[in-house]
Amino acid sequence: MTALHHIELWTADLATAEPAWDWLLTTLGWVRDAVDPGWPHGRIWRHGSGVYLVLEASTAVVGDRHDRLAPGLNHLALRCPDRDTLDAARAEADRHGWRELFADRYPHAGGADHTALYLENEEGFEVELVVA
Repeated sequence: MTALHHIELWTADLATAEPAWDWLLTTLGWVRDAVDPGWPHGRIWRHGSGVYLVLEASTAVVGDRHDRLAPGLNHLALRCPDRDTLDAARAEADRHGWRELFADRYPHAGGADHTALYLENEEGFEVELVVA
């Protein structure tokens, strides 16, 4: 059993955010659930570990951009299966709504013994893809 059950991220615009998250998560091996017609404002992706991620355009959302520098979530770190997948994600990220952070220090922006890619989407969410 994993210690983490699920992650729920709120978006101001599901139609804009969904393609970027879908590309990223499916690239990492997550599987998207079928769209639930009774819940048009949310999407779910599941990882083989049992953890799932929810992306929702709640009516309670305030603002149109996530501020990773404000109190709250700074970034989400996800495991990447291998270096080849990491390099491929880096090459394709900008075509899928993600921009690379710390590009001058890739793939060791987190330190010499840490292999990762740091990305940010247009809403300001930062994701760190980590190769074990």
